[in-house]
Amino acid sequence: MAVSGRKFSDFQGSISNGSAEDFDHRCEPCLAIGQQIEAHGFCVDCQEYLCKNCFAYHQRTKASYHHQLVNKDNMGKHVVPAKDSGVCTEMCRDHKTEVIKFFCPNHEALGCHDCMTMNHRTCKIDYIPDKCSGIGDSAEFREVMRELDQKVNEAEDVLKLASCREKELDSCHDRLLKEIALFRKEVNDRLDQLQKQIQTDADKKKFTDQQAVKKVLETCTSISSDIKQLQSRLQDYKASQQNGQLYITMKQAKSKLKSDEIKEAGRSLETTNMQYTFEQNQDLKKTCFQDKMHLESSQCRLVTTKRRKSVDKLTHKENIYIRTKSAQKIRYIRGCVVRSSNKLVAADWNNEKLKVVDIKTKLY
Repeated sequence: MAVSGRKFSDFQGSISNGSAEDFDHRCEPCLAIGQQIEAHGFCVDCQEYLCKNCFAYHQRTKASYHHQLVNKDNMGKHVVPAKDSGVCTEMCRDHKTEVIKFFCPNHEALGCHDCMTMNHRTCKIDYIPDKCSGIGDSAEFREVMRELDQKVNEAEDVLKLASCREKELDSCHDRLLKEIALFRKEVNDRLDQLQKQIQTDADKKKFTDQQAVKKVLETCTSISSDIKQLQSRLQDYKASQQNGQLYITMKQAKSKLKSDEIKEAGRSLETTNMQYTFEQNQDLKKTCFQDKMHLESSQCRLVTTKRRKSVDKLTHKENIYIRTKSAQKIRYIRGCVVRSSNKLVAADWNNEKLKVVDIKTKLY
């Protein structure tokens, strides 16, 4: 059973209303619908922080116009310390009038009473208000936050790689067009038609690979944004001690962590081929400089270099210390190649050096 949760579009209002701002207090009615707006005042009777709009509305409704309201400067004087709240407020996605109050550990599914009755009758069900006490200080909460941070880092790593690939595409394409133009000048104006065909092939190839890279960028951007939204919600629910919502959002976050979208995006990125070269037709070149030229039987072509065989799996065996006394701190070994006779060549990115290491003796 799918875990219910808000879609990315539900958080656009939150972003536009300053979810990243460091507010001392947020409007609690707005927070309940996913928006984060700075508190403008406080209702002593409701014990709720209110934004400007909610503050004004509070004074107009019959149910609350007699409540005691205080401005921003006096809010702290009337706040009663909040108790641990196990109240669940998120509505079930399948049963719109029911509140999510249960979690099935067997299927890792959140749901309302109807969901559990219909789909989890034989399962051992957790009642969220009974289970969520102190969840914000639990090891599970800390583990979810740690894994979310790790997932964001993974997404950002793939984003950086995708951005580099995108630049390589442009650079490779520009270089290709220059080579074509140079060859074009050598053989004269009769190559107009062939040049256009080569450029068309190059553009098609670039477009195909660029679409693949663009899809990876969009996917990773969306995943990173979703995870950051989850992190923000988790922190806010913890701060406001809405433990029911905190419990639900944690389970949603754990479901998100199991997604393989980032790895799939990385694998998709590996299938794009950035190494394009232009290969001159030597027979055509010789023919063009003769008195008679036979263009009908000549051909120019766009060549895609053969990709190196990918490595399916790398197994860690041991570490080799290759930092010299004069070198800066080594942060990145961006690549390595195993040569014959047990020699390893490592590319030191920070120090802009190639280091040859004997694998057996560990000397270089």
